[in-house]
Amino acid sequence: MSADAGSAADLETASTIFAEVRSRLFGIAYRMLGSVSEAEDIVQETWVRWQTCDRSLVRNAPAFLATTATRLAINVGQSARVRRETYVGPWLPEPVDTSADPELGAVNGEALEFAVLLILEKLSPTERAAYVLRQAFDYPYEQIAEIIQQTEANARQLVSRARKRLAEEKRAAVSVGEQQRLLEAFLTAARTGNVAALEELFAADVVSYSDGGGKVRASKFPVVGRERVAKYYRAFAARFWDGVDTEPFMANGRPSARLAQDGVVFAVVTLTASADGIDRLLWTMNPDKLSAVTRVGG
Repeated sequence: MSADAGSAADLETASTIFAEVRSRLFGIAYRMLGSVSEAEDIVQETWVRWQTCDRSLVRNAPAFLATTATRLAINVGQSARVRRETYVGPWLPEPVDTSADPELGAVNGEALEFAVLLILEKLSPTERAAYVLRQAFDYPYEQIAEIIQQTEANARQLVSRARKRLAEEKRAAVSVGEQQRLLEAFLTAARTGNVAALEELFAADVVSYSDGGGKVRASKFPVVGRERVAKYYRAFAARFWDGVDTEPFMANGRPSARLAQDGVVFAVVTLTASADGIDRLLWTMNPDKLSAVTRVGG
């Protein structure tokens, strides 16, 4: 550490620089990990390293900080893949409230959507880093290569491979307005257990995922197919919706709903849809994943 690195003035300057890029660091880490808590840990560790490094040797502070956060996220991503192999039931990304934090979704929102995050889970952490840096934050390939410690040609190849994977698996999404309409119609039909109305909303191969993480009651297996999913929602409609309030909000840049009982949020539901109807219903119910979206009626 340089002699004056710990001075009050130097630390104040360092803090100001860090604050200017903090939201970007969180955005990179969250898109790479799909976890608010892990992304916040990455940001905190980046701050610690920024405080303790010899900042007199840093030519480009934002680049240094982005590199540090990305490499930390790659390491966490590698261990997270192993942990998720033993996760109880389906694993879903942790929702973020982009209506409360519009800046998070302001930069190329596609890489923030649940549908994209779920596909990115199938990539290696390094592939995911390259895609996020390029697609969400428009980093030049030369800088991406330096950050992920690969050649520029390899960085281009990683981004190309990720884009191809997304093109193969991601369906053309409906507009935000249409998703809002479908979500409202689904909530109405699900609350009453109206099978016919549900089937009319669903694509033939609709899948319902419930992420309870083994901590609350939730289906440990995806429910697949229009008829099965409709009957599944009818089966628990009476007991599930009793005393439940719903509040619309934007999660990951797309219309979603918070579900609360006695003022306590216990689930977030969002969906993906194409021209064929609702094709994915995503229920986040693991209480560990709801801390970032528990504000109700604010």
